[in-house]
Amino acid sequence: MKQLDGFPTSYWRTSIEPSTYPKLDDNLTSDVVVIGAGIAGLVTAVQLIEQGYDVTLIEADRIASGTTGYTTAKVSSQHGLIYDELIQTFGEEKAKLYYEANEEAIRFLRDQTTRLAIECELEEQDAYLYVASSGPKQKQLTKEADAYSRLGINGGDATVEVKDKLPYPVEQALVIRNQAQFHPVKYLLSLARHFTQLGGKLYEQTRATSVESKRTPTVLLESGHQIEAKKVVVASHFPFNDFKGLYFSKLEVHRSYIVSGLVPDNFPDGMFMSADKPSRSLRHVKAADGKRLGLFGGENHLSGHQTDTKTNYQALAHFAESEFDVAQIEQFWSAQDLISLDKVPYIGQMTSDDPNILVATGFAKWGMTNGIAAGLLLSDLLTGTPNRFRGLFDPNRSKLNKQDAKQFAKNNADVAIELLKGKVSRASQSADDLGIDEGGLIRHAGKTVGGYRDESGELHLVKTTCTHMGCDVKWNNGERSWDCPCHGSRFDYRGNVLEGPAVKPLKKLN
Repeated sequence: MKQLDGFPTSYWRTSIEPSTYPKLDDNLTSDVVVIGAGIAGLVTAVQLIEQGYDVTLIEADRIASGTTGYTTAKVSSQHGLIYDELIQTFGEEKAKLYYEANEEAIRFLRDQTTRLAIECELEEQDAYLYVASSGPKQKQLTKEADAYSRLGINGGDATVEVKDKLPYPVEQALVIRNQAQFHPVKYLLSLARHFTQLGGKLYEQTRATSVESKRTPTVLLESGHQIEAKKVVVASHFPFNDFKGLYFSKLEVHRSYIVSGLVPDNFPDGMFMSADKPSRSLRHVKAADGKRLGLFGGENHLSGHQTDTKTNYQALAHFAESEFDVAQIEQFWSAQDLISLDKVPYIGQMTSDDPNILVATGFAKWGMTNGIAAGLLLSDLLTGTPNRFRGLFDPNRSKLNKQDAKQFAKNNADVAIELLKGKVSRASQSADDLGIDEGGLIRHAGKTVGGYRDESGELHLVKTTCTHMGCDVKWNNGERSWDCPCHGSRFDYRGNVLEGPAVKPLKKLN
């Protein structure tokens, strides 16, 4: 397999014309402001507009420019080795609620796409979780099988089935039946059209920088304008106002990678995920020309903790070539995911003392179902409709249990370590050492700064202090971005914000 060159591009975003909604250039008032036009934000906004509320939806970039546009787009209740862990953490009743919330999200998606005639390549698929060899992960998978049985999950052992489907050894496998896959950007663009047709106000390239909530909740924008509202929903993936409720201390940020390539017609139906290492995810897409495109995912790591991310893409490309005879990688891209302390998303009132600001975050790698579940729950909370999942997802749920407390301590110790490491990092090279399409720390005017030389030879210099909480960002050679190892903020090589919680760009030095 040849070296993967160029910048990453997502199949979901390049296979359809992007949205072109205007930028907000005035002050507004609204019943509800929803911040973030990913799956959680758009489902929330549509549910509210259909019930007659005055809703404004704002997006810092374009619709589906965040994780929703870079996902594997599996619509599944099978979230890795989760159900045994949920039983241990919450008990059987709440573990079953988690499963049912995600199953309801799948049913909602099917019903909504039928009702609104949304064409988004939605098709039913079974979801498989497997281990390739015996060991600790197999023991966990055996416990997971028992959890499926105890919770009444629609599935169970599928070892023989998966051995027949995959071309490499499989020791044990589980299945959840009647799951789905789709084209997430087609879905969101259709929701956006429906939202605006019903009178919803949608603005792109409109970045919120803070939310004031003393009397009338007010969203302050990067442009200097503001939106006053009765209620505010923060659905910006990582809450940009994360100091409210200390969310920066309660979320772990991961990145994972995907490559795509043409596969033969006998490529297996189903959505597959390995429970052991290295992590591997499989699914297919029926492309517009009728050919099958395989999506190969994995190579997960903490955001900002790897600099040579090209090797992650290369590892997936090798896997696709060696196991599925993929001759050429068509596209490659990556996604960022947020994991809560107890693996259950935070959906609801952002803090216990402010009923006017709501949040949806921490979907782990399963935002397609958790995001829809979030939209349904948030709209119920805002309209005063009872929802049986409210307590499960409540961001202010009971105090940390022992396991959560350990994770909390680990997350924040890691941040402290990265903060200190960054402050003592010193560059050993000068700007002259950077070749075309190379970046990293360099010495400039006696200081260590970030540099990148683009394909035309122009040098771009930035201060490497993250504008969120002051950690030092690291160069990501696969994305050509500066990534913060503390809370996952990301910036392009010019310093512009790619991912929050940061809302301000890196300082440019030339």
